[in-house]
Amino acid sequence: MAAIRTKPDPQIYTFPGFGTDKYPNLMLRGAGDLDNWHLKTYEQKHEGYVALKAALKMEPVAVVEEMKTSGIRGRGGAGFPCGLKWSFMPKDTPERKFTRYLVCNGDEGEPGTFKDRAILEYNPHQLIEGMIIGGWAMQCKLGFVYIRGEFLWLIEKLEAAIQQARDAGYLGKNILGTGWDYDILVYRGAGAYICGEETALLNSLEGRRGEPRVKPPFPAAKGAFGQPTTVNNVETLAAVPPILRMGGAEYAKLGTPKNTGTRIFGVSGHVKRPGLFELPLGTPMDFVVNELAGGSSTGKKIKAIIPGGASAPMFDEKDFDCPLDFDTVKARGSMAGSGGLICMDEDTCMVQATLRLIRFYAHESCGQCTPCREGCNWMEMVLYRIEHGQGRMEDLDLLASLTPRIGLRTLCPLGDAACGPMDSALQKFRHEFEHHITHKTCYATGSRLLSTAGAH
Repeated sequence: MAAIRTKPDPQIYTFPGFGTDKYPNLMLRGAGDLDNWHLKTYEQKHEGYVALKAALKMEPVAVVEEMKTSGIRGRGGAGFPCGLKWSFMPKDTPERKFTRYLVCNGDEGEPGTFKDRAILEYNPHQLIEGMIIGGWAMQCKLGFVYIRGEFLWLIEKLEAAIQQARDAGYLGKNILGTGWDYDILVYRGAGAYICGEETALLNSLEGRRGEPRVKPPFPAAKGAFGQPTTVNNVETLAAVPPILRMGGAEYAKLGTPKNTGTRIFGVSGHVKRPGLFELPLGTPMDFVVNELAGGSSTGKKIKAIIPGGASAPMFDEKDFDCPLDFDTVKARGSMAGSGGLICMDEDTCMVQATLRLIRFYAHESCGQCTPCREGCNWMEMVLYRIEHGQGRMEDLDLLASLTPRIGLRTLCPLGDAACGPMDSALQKFRHEFEHHITHKTCYATGSRLLSTAGAH
């Protein structure tokens, strides 16, 4: 029996225009209603499985082409075109028959990111429908949802929703009389952030240590259990049913030409209304933070925003007007990442904030690659020293010299993720680090730094 929650978590905010043509509600339909996850509700209120029935009447390649037409880019962070990714799945030949898999990455472990869990909690059937459509388009045998180990209540709810879909004939043998067999299994991770990387996820799925693989071969050629595999994010797959219902060309009209559709932005930190907002890509960041999230919750000026989850380089106020799409955010020196906006006011100590971020990556490094394993720990130790009043001016040059030795020198982007906040903090808030070192007090709060005996 699915777990019953008495309080919606996280909060889904609506605003004037939400659910209209300007701000269409495609993935958060019914969010906030704790009974919204049932199949009956999904079918009666949200056009549930209409897109699947239409897709099953199409040739699989036509479904892939519709995804290409939509222009949707992966919502997991990298922003790779979804339709193109689906097209990489090899087809059977007279010489070789493949067993193909579709894997949903529900290992949402990035600090500041909490969008996928809202879909899993409120609209699990939309994810399931998207996975079935994807399975049909790529002619997969089986789908897996790899879900973060801490999401116990979501696992129970998702498994209950999958069983409802089986009972209705949307999953299992001979789906809706097509002769096609397909099912979805849920696999619970063990809380390792590294398993958000697709090849580490596949290793974990196979029961092996969650470490990134050497690429090539890429998952489309040799993925789960040595077979062709496509890995997509929860939000990406949940967008598939709306795309099929409205048509790829119509979906492409939302957002901007190269950044189409809507995206769920999670806003947290020093704002009055932290929560989730579904918006077209290209919406200005300052509009999201100041208008929708209500601006600063402390009355103090916001001085830094991380625009794409903890791994994205920080923005200062000169970039607060940045349109939130993959290309513009990248051009401004950061990345859209997971769509998680972390807001910090002027009383935030940027040395302490950076230390907390780097400590996370040092802890979550799988240790396979020396630059990441050693470099992240060194950054943490040096930052700890500065934060506790034992820093030296040469420490800043040391920190700046570490990131080029880590970035682009590892099998996966975890090392790069640690470099983003470190580099941007030094570039934009170096004066705070220098103040810590020279005055032994915090620039933001004025408090004296507490020296810790035996500091790193």
